[in-house]
Amino acid sequence: MSATVAAALKKAAVYILGDEKKRGKLVTVVLSAAVGLLLLLCAPAVMLSSLGEVGEEAQVPELHINADDFYSSLDSESRQRLDDIRSAGNDIANAMDEKGVKVQTIKAQLIYMSYFEDVQNFNAESYANLFAVAPNDSDLIAAINSTYGLEIDYDEFVRTYTFVMNSTINAFMFTDTGTKNCADLAAWADNAYISGWGYKSGAAGERDETDRIRYADNAGLVLGYLNYSPTDKKFDPDYDTLVYTEQGGIDTMPEVAGIGLFDGSQHGIYVGNGEVVYSSESVGYVTKEPVSNGSWTSWCTYEGIEYPQEVEDAIQSVNEDSSSKN
Repeated sequence: MSATVAAALKKAAVYILGDEKKRGKLVTVVLSAAVGLLLLLCAPAVMLSSLGEVGEEAQVPELHINADDFYSSLDSESRQRLDDIRSAGNDIANAMDEKGVKVQTIKAQLIYMSYFEDVQNFNAESYANLFAVAPNDSDLIAAINSTYGLEIDYDEFVRTYTFVMNSTINAFMFTDTGTKNCADLAAWADNAYISGWGYKSGAAGERDETDRIRYADNAGLVLGYLNYSPTDKKFDPDYDTLVYTEQGGIDTMPEVAGIGLFDGSQHGIYVGNGEVVYSSESVGYVTKEPVSNGSWTSWCTYEGIEYPQEVEDAIQSVNEDSSSKN
């Protein structure tokens, strides 16, 4: 890809990140098969490897870019490259879904877009398998480097991934966009942690266009999920107050991701593996910790969230125990 084309794509990616209302114009052309990826399948690696430059350029006056004109201005080789990237993005998305790691699709596409330009005979299925078996991102990057002969710097990857994830809502994390359910609430909370959301009073996941960071306060982390429409990709004002019911002590909590935890003043979302995610005013951002490290005293359910039968059974058991003691 020529330096001129790379520069044009970089400006286009900055334009997308800088104005949420206009993202769809370019995304429709280049990312039609990868909704929610924003710049990932059209921006060159040079843009993604230099976050400082992106942050600085994002402050320039609005760039008026017409998607059709932009795509038409590329030479045939560059168009083919973008088409190949888009096709690979589709293959990766399908393979990640088949491997049961759909939530990591953006991560997989981002790494491919950023580092795989010289990789030959790429196979999406074997690539997706690395994500399925890796216990953590550090091991994942090591496995990708070893498998494909790459030299991806883990810290650089983390900075890039966090920046990109904070710019969008991960469309691949939802298991059921037609309901508000505890599994997707857990995914929502974990995504907020991965994406580096900050703490701000009154916020519920919206992106602050001044500093380009998403924020949520403690209750807002749950309210944001309740108010966000994955179909329309926007926040609605349906819920403004978090209504919850304490169901029992922490020792009676069922092993179900998406259950709420409460310590008498703040809420956390259980995300599985003994960990809880919550937006902390004291530390200033969405954080994660082992449940055993905190002062969580009870578990709760939230109005507007659907829970599986296992949770209903646990509630009944707690109520029966309480009745028998009385």
